[in-house]
This record gives sequence, C-alpha cells and structure tokens, in this order.
Amino acid sequence: MVSQAEPLDRTFSVRRPPSLSSRTTITRRQRQHRSHHGGSSYQPQNEFPIFTNTGDVEIVIDSGGREQRYLLHRLILAQCAAFFEVGTSQEWTRQPSGPDQPLEVVEEASVLIGGGEPGRGPPAGRAAEVKRRWRYELDRGNGEDEIPMLVQKNPSTTLFGGDHLPRPPPIRSKPPVSQAGFFRSMANFSAIHLPTHSHQPEEMENDTLRDYDNLFRIFYNYAPNLDPVNIANAYVQCKSLLNLADMYDALEVVGPRVDHHLLQFQGRLWKQIAKYPPSYLKIGYLARSKVIFAEAMVHVVGQWPSGANHLRSQVPEQVMEVIEDKVEDLEDLKGRIEGRLFRLTLTTPRGERVTPSNGYLAWTAVSLFRQWLAENTTPPPIPHHKDIRRSGGGGGGIDGRSQAPLPPAPPPVNVGRVYRLLGTGGPSYLGRDELKRFLKLRPDEYSRDTLKRFEQRMEEIKDQAREMARPLMRNFLELDLGKEGGSLGYLTCTRVEERDFPWEE
Repeated sequence: MVSQAEPLDRTFSVRRPPSLSSRTTITRRQRQHRSHHGGSSYQPQNEFPIFTNTGDVEIVIDSGGREQRYLLHRLILAQCAAFFEVGTSQEWTRQPSGPDQPLEVVEEASVLIGGGEPGRGPPAGRAAEVKRRWRYELDRGNGEDEIPMLVQKNPSTTLFGGDHLPRPPPIRSKPPVSQAGFFRSMANFSAIHLPTHSHQPEEMENDTLRDYDNLFRIFYNYAPNLDPVNIANAYVQCKSLLNLADMYDALEVVGPRVDHHLLQFQGRLWKQIAKYPPSYLKIGYLARSKVIFAEAMVHVVGQWPSGANHLRSQVPEQVMEVIEDKVEDLEDLKGRIEGRLFRLTLTTPRGERVTPSNGYLAWTAVSLFRQWLAENTTPPPIPHHKDIRRSGGGGGGIDGRSQAPLPPAPPPVNVGRVYRLLGTGGPSYLGRDELKRFLKLRPDEYSRDTLKRFEQRMEEIKDQAREMARPLMRNFLELDLGKEGGSLGYLTCTRVEERDFPWEE
C-alpha cells in the first residue's frame, strides 16, 4: 500500500512586524473615539457645581444681574443643612396635582430602555423608575429690608438633566492652528498657578454669590474662597458666611471651616480680638470655635460693662448668662483680694502688729501704702459747685441766677493697671523719690538712715502685696502681654472652661 499525504487545510499568511501591527491597531482605536471638529458630541459635566448625571436639586442664585446655577444632590444638602432636609422631605413635598405644585416627577432614561418611548409608560413587565427633582431660586422678597432666601419652585419637565441647564459647548479634538507667539505664550502661561475652581472672590462682585458659592463648596468638602492675607476682609467674609449658614441651619458644617481659616492668622488674630472683642465673641459663638470664643470672652469680661450695649441685643441669652457669671466671679475675686490688701500690716521682731507706739516708722509705711491703694482703687469724689449769681443781674435762671455747668464725670478707675503694679512690685509704684518726698514733710525727722529703713519696710509690704495679687495676675489669653501686661488696662484672669461653652449644653 502506498500512503498518500493528506492535504493541509491551513493557509499561511504573511505576518507583519509587531511594531507595524500594534501601530495600526492603536490608530484604529484612536479613530473610533475621535470627535470631528465642530461636531455636536460633548461630555456632560458631572462634578461640582453641576452634577448632570446624578444631581437632583437645582439651585439658581440670581444677584446683581449675575446668575449662578448649581445642580447638587439632595442627600448631601439634607445632611449638611436642616433647611434642605425639611424642604425635600416626604412630609413637605407632595405628588404633583397641578402646574403650581412645588415638585414634579421626571421619568429617567432607564424607563425608556427596552422599547419605551418618550411621553409613554415603560414597556410591559418593567416597573417605572422615577426620580424627583427640586428647584430652588433666590427670592429677595418685596421690601428692601427683607433678607434674600431660597424658595422652592416648580422644575421643568426634562430628561437627562433638564433643558434649563446650559448646554456645554462641543469638545474640540485638537487645538486650532498655531499662530505667531503661541508657544511663547504657553510657556509663560504654564508658570501661572491656576486655581482648581473658577469662582474666585475677586471675580464675584456680589457678596451674595460669594457666600452661596462658599456655602455649597463647604457642603462638598471644598475649601471656601476666603481672604488668606487680610484678616479684616477675612472677618467680614466669615461673618457673612456664618450668618448665611445660620439661616439654613448649617452652622455645624460651616463653623469648623471658618474656625480653621481664622486660626491660620495666629498672632494677628489675637490682636484683632483684643481690638474688637464683642464682634469676635459673636463670630466665635456662630463658628462654634472654642479658642476664639474663649479669647474674646476674657477681653469682654475684663472690660465689662463697656461692651454691654453691643452684646445684649445681638447674642443669645445663654451667652449673656455666661458673661454675667464670669463678671460676678471676677468681682468676687477682686473683692476678696482687695480686703486682704487693706488688712495688710507689718510686725515687730516680737511678732506684734506695728503701731505708732512700738514701730512708728513701719506703721507710717503701712499707712502710706493703704492711702495709695485707696486713691488708686476708688473713683475721686464729685466736687459740689454752688450756683453763681451773674454779675449783670440779668435773667437766664430762676431769680436771675444761672446754673453752673455740671462737672464732668470722673474717669473710670483703671483697676487692672493698679493690680498689675501690685503684681509687679519693686520700683513700679511708691518709688524712692516718692518716699523721699513723703519723709521730707517732717524735715526734723528726715535722714539718710531713716530713708533707708523706710524703703526696707516698704519693700516688705510690696512683697506681701505681690503674693496677694498673684491670682489676679494670671493670663488666660493667647495674646502675649509681655512682662507687665502690655497696654491692657483690665484683668485677663478669667478662665473659660469646657462647661462654659453655650453650644455644649
């Protein structure tokens, strides 16, 4: 038998080089996804501030002739602000029964898959998936005194994000033909730091747009656009933002962001709080900032009642209760220490209190110290002026007498400065020259030895007074007061504890 070779069914083809084959494949893939220049294809935006695919709450802010639109998520808005939680809840919203209802049910594209058509129900055997939409617009009210507020409106019935949203421009597949100087300008442009978000405070001429933009940025964990250099501008922006968050019950979310931004100023912030403690007490309360609130509280209590008019009608009652309690505690402490200072005395070598009979020079030093303390801690008496009869005898007053002008009120006693002098001791008060002038009132008893012994006894009194005044010398401020308390004329020994923060109740 002769065996015959079986014919081969395989056909051989010329194999191209790997590089050429892969290059052709890559080229084809790129052509499949390439958009033609000037075509109508576009990629819808699905990021802050417009979530075209997933957003279900449209917010329109129209202010000063400018309009800003947001398409956000009901879930995030409800978690951050109680205003949106209530406004988009089942109890607040209803099924539409007319054109004036606040909500409208919009069919999603999912009901059209599998044979459905727009305007008709879903195909048989498929449950209709619906999605509720909410639309808010900024309403400025009828009067100028009314505060602008978001109100719920009836959204338009649209598919795939709605026709009320601006259509993005078509995406170009390649840049236009390069012109002269194009590459040079691009080289310079690359050195500029571009922000991640186009809404900068400098570009927003209207504060309302800026505040709402910062509010929604914080909701989505973006940093707010607040002035990082000028603390005065930052304060105004933070105050406006906190007032807006208070309107929509979102202070728990916005407050920590404002607190973090202001604390970045550090030393400049402490100086600003010292200048305007009532204002920063209010902003610290709104921002739930323990550091700012405590810093401002120390200044307010030390200056009380100078800032009472700015606070009584502008802060909650629980804040006023904390202030009044701290003021009362400070007054009690000063009263106890002042009583001890007036009872201060010296003793003889036998341990007896000095008297004019057993230690005249030491008793004189104690008397001088008490006189100095009384003059510096008590306001001066108001002088009494009698009516002066006019020389011309003319009228102008009762029985031809004219009333003399009332004397000006005595300046308030700077108790803080007095206690700081007591806490410092040494030559800060009742120095050598003043003691010398006092002893020379009786020249027959003055001598260098007497002056030396008098100074020693006075130093003993100052040492005791410094120890007594030590509780008032404590400083609970972040501000550095220096060795002698700086230029502050009030006490800063008020301590704000955890239970004193009114929002912790």
